[in-house]
Parts: sequence; structure tokens; C-alpha cells
Amino acid sequence: MGGNYEKNMYNQLCELMEKVNSLESAHKEDRKEIHRLNCRVDSLTKENQQLRATVKAQKQELEQLHLTCETLQKENKILRKDNERMKRILGNDSSNSSKPPSSDGPDKLKAPNTYNSRTKSKNSVGAQKGHQGKTISGKDIKELILSKRVKHEVVKDIGDINKPYVSRYQLDLDVSVIVKEIRIHADKNGKYIIPEEYRAEVSYGSCIKSMVSTLYSECVVSTDHITDFINSISGNVLSISGGTVYNICKYFSKLCEKQLSGIKDKLLNADVVCTDATYMSMDGKQTYIRNFSTPSVVLYTYQESKKTETLKKLPVLPDYTGILIHDHETALYHFGKGHGECNVHLLRYLKKNTQESKNKWSGCLSGLLSCLNRFRNKCIRQGKKSFSCEQLLMYSKRYKEIIEYGWLQNKHTKNRIAKKEEAKLLRRLDKYIENHLLFLRDFRVYFDDNMSERDLRKCKNRQKMSGGFRTEAGIKMYCNILSVVETIKRRKIGIFNGIKDMFEGRGCREISKFNPYSTK
Repeated sequence: MGGNYEKNMYNQLCELMEKVNSLESAHKEDRKEIHRLNCRVDSLTKENQQLRATVKAQKQELEQLHLTCETLQKENKILRKDNERMKRILGNDSSNSSKPPSSDGPDKLKAPNTYNSRTKSKNSVGAQKGHQGKTISGKDIKELILSKRVKHEVVKDIGDINKPYVSRYQLDLDVSVIVKEIRIHADKNGKYIIPEEYRAEVSYGSCIKSMVSTLYSECVVSTDHITDFINSISGNVLSISGGTVYNICKYFSKLCEKQLSGIKDKLLNADVVCTDATYMSMDGKQTYIRNFSTPSVVLYTYQESKKTETLKKLPVLPDYTGILIHDHETALYHFGKGHGECNVHLLRYLKKNTQESKNKWSGCLSGLLSCLNRFRNKCIRQGKKSFSCEQLLMYSKRYKEIIEYGWLQNKHTKNRIAKKEEAKLLRRLDKYIENHLLFLRDFRVYFDDNMSERDLRKCKNRQKMSGGFRTEAGIKMYCNILSVVETIKRRKIGIFNGIKDMFEGRGCREISKFNPYSTK
């Protein structure tokens, strides 16, 4: 039993050892698999971390792209608006806005002898029937010779001088330098009392001063060109300088100041005054010259800005109680008792609206205003002073109907900027209907402000020629001179002789007495 027991135990031990060896072998394989799986898990963990980092970076990039996209969308919207605005600006020219014809591009340049907003006339070329010619005849020359107002000399004989002849005349000017000597004698004490005007040993006479002033104001000639011209026509006998030209103009400005009170009184007593302002450069800064115009007088004045406070400091305007005609300057509505709008400017805005919105109402209103103006001018020629109440009601009703038609069309305007500008124009037309149609109710009121704009053209020429003014004193000097010169022109007398009268102290006759229709 004992031997079998031990044998059995040994056999069992061997079996157990085999099982243990088998299990150790299997466990060894499992450990290898576990180690492999752990390495795989570590690799996947690292890969997962990398993928998470990549996803995070992509999310951040996506968010950045969304922000960039929103920014680009906003920028695109702004650029679209700006593109529409620029298209609208590029469509502006002298025919549909307040821009001058000189700003029209090469593709819009007008042919020679054609004028803005004018239709082709059926009249023949040249002087029209009933036009009084200005050609000087031989009879006129003979009368001048007999009156001894001109110097007469025979310069050439053609043919046999013993036979009858016919005369041909040449008109010319004889330019020569005259030295006028002023002798100042000593008094009983042996002293020389020299008047202020003769303090300088050599000065220039009224003829040269008048020529300088005329070239400066009426002819819009630069100082250098004035000196060159006067020195050359004198045969270079004279040697006038730029400083002398300035001093002559400065002295003439002081003479003009004495006449401004008469001009101001004339304006204050006028029923209707046209006014406008134009940009001028003063030492690189933007300033303005404003004018007040009537058929008899013109006043030019300097202003720093177009603000109401600045306008209150101007002459005439704060005390004026008549009707002002202007280009829709709302600040001017604080002055005067009535206001007429320039309808020529309005016609340009209406034309621009028709081009941009493609709506018909603006063309209808433009045609109505033009037709009413022609009918009004016809009535004025017939001696009428206003339309009847029934006519005024009919015209106002038609005006309002067109505005209502415009609001209906504005709802369907596609171009966003054109729609906005059209609504702005309609609101203006509705609010200022009385001002736009004032020329119908009172025939003294002009249809436009062209009188004032024409008077400002010389200022623009001066701006182009000289580039502006250096000082405020220079602008004021120019305004004083231009006020008197343009008023003299309205009197229908010679500018040169009128200026010469002032230099020679012949009173230049009070401007308040100027009659614009007088030929004497």
C-alpha cells in the first residue's frame, strides 16, 4: 500500500508538474500577447491624442475661417455699396449735376459752339432779323474826324494824287509814354509843402493805374503778365514792378470801399436778390466768396464758411427783408422774407434721377417746370405780372400729382442707392414746393440763380489762374474791386473810363445813383 501510495503521489506530482509547465508556457504566451496589446494600446493612445489635437486645431481653423468669411462678407457688402456709389458719381456731369463743364471727361466733351442743356435752333447762322449791327461805317469815321475826338492823318496815297479819290480808313491806337511834371514851389519861408499823393519823386498816372486795375479785375491777368504787358507796350521805357501793381490795386480797393455803401443800400432796397458762393483757396485753406446780384449792382464779400453764424456777419444779408434766390442753401432760410430755389439746378437733379432710377416721374416734372417757365416768359412779354389764382391752383395740383406718382414709382426702384437718393429728392420737392414754384406766383422772382453764378465766373477764373490767395486782405481787396467794376459794367459805361474817373477824383458819381439801363 505504502509503495503504491508513493508511486501514485509521484505520478500525481508529475502530472501536476506537467500541468504547471503547460500553464507556465500558456501564461508566457499570454504575457507576450498582453505586452503586445499594451504596446498597441499605448500606440493607439498616442494616435488618439494626436487626432484630438488635430481636431482641435481644425476646429480653431474652422472658427477662424468663419470669422474671416463674416469679415469678407461685410467687406463685400461695403464694396458693393461703394461700387454703386462710385458708379453714381461717375455718371455725374455738367448736364445732370452741379459739376462745371470743365470737369466732363474726354468721352463727354462737347463739340465746339454747343452749350449745355440747349436744343438745336432752327434759326439761320449769323445775325437774326431785326438785329442792330455794330460795324463802324465811313460816315461814322467822318463824324469822328469832324468832332476832333480822334487824331487824323493821311498815311498813304495810291495812284495819281491829282485825280479824284475814295478813302479807306484804318483805326489804330497810338501808345506813348507821357511824362507829366508837377512843379511844387516854395512858400514865403522857402519851404516846400508837398501833397501826400506826390510824396514819391516818381509815380504813375491815372491812365496806367486804370490799365493795371482793368487787367487785374476785368481781364483776370496775373501780376507778372500785367507788368510784362505794360512795360512792352511802352517800348520798355517803363519798368513797372509786381510790387507797384499790387500797391495800385490796393489803393484802388480803398477808393472802391467808399462806393460800397451805395451798393449795399441798393441791395437792401431791392425786391429780389440772387446770391451764391464759390470755393476759393486762401493759403491752402478752403474759404468762400459770396456775391449778391441784382440787374443794377453786384456785391462780392469774403466768408470763412457757409455756417449760419458766419452768414450773420456778412454785409446786407442780416438786414435784408426781400426775396433771396439761391441754390437750396438751407442756412440762407434764416434771412430774408422769401426764398426762391434755383430750378435749373433742380432740372439737373431730375435728369440724374431719370438716368439712375429709370423712372418717368422726374422727366414729367422737368417738362412741367420748363413749360411753365416758357409760358411765364411769354406772359411777361405781354405785360402781365402774375398768373391767375385758378392757374396757380392748377399748376400746383399738377406738381403734387407728379410727386405722388414719384413716390409710387420709388417703391419699385431696384437700385438701392438710386432709391435712397430719389426718396431724398422727393422729400425736398414736397417740403419746398412753395419755393420751387415762387417764380409762378411772383414774376419778379427769377426761374434760376444764373445771374449770381455768371457774376462768380471771374472768381473761378482767378482761382484757376493764381491758385488762390495768400491772405484774407488779398481776398477782400479783390472783392472790393470786383464789386465796383461789375457794377460799372451794369451801368453800360466803359470800364476803363469809369476806373479812370475814380483815380482822377472825379467822384465816379455815387453808385447808388447808377442806372443799369443808362447809356449816357
